[in-house]
Amino acid sequence: MTNKYSGKCLCGAVTYEIDGPPVIVAQCHCEECRRLSGTGHTVGAVFSAQAVTLSGELAEFNYNSGKASEVTRAFCPSCGSPIYGTNTRMPDHQTFTLGTMDVTTGLEVQVVIFERDKKHWDQLGEDVVSFPTQPDWKPA
Repeated sequence: MTNKYSGKCLCGAVTYEIDGPPVIVAQCHCEECRRLSGTGHTVGAVFSAQAVTLSGELAEFNYNSGKASEVTRAFCPSCGSPIYGTNTRMPDHQTFTLGTMDVTTGLEVQVVIFERDKKHWDQLGEDVVSFPTQPDWKPA
């Protein structure tokens, strides 16, 4: 597994580099992560904040968790891409969304958090049709 990672938001206004291995890679199904991603979960890699170099302007949204800690979500104010999150329970760490990383080779989900809240539709059934790229069809 590499020890160097880089990434950016959708519009490219925010970039980052991380020099060090992740502490853990987690998939989270909590309500806040579902709302943040607009999907059934988020997947993030936790890194030491000292290993991170950020460039570009970020906006933040703060809320309190069920464990009485404050969570901060940092995102690009131009395109809205979620970049990282912090939690006062782990003040020296940042969790970066894998979807914003340039290369994720070697990063595998190691834990699932709030599995009890996983939605029934957040999985692919055997009969789901898959396309290797965007299809040329339109809904009828």
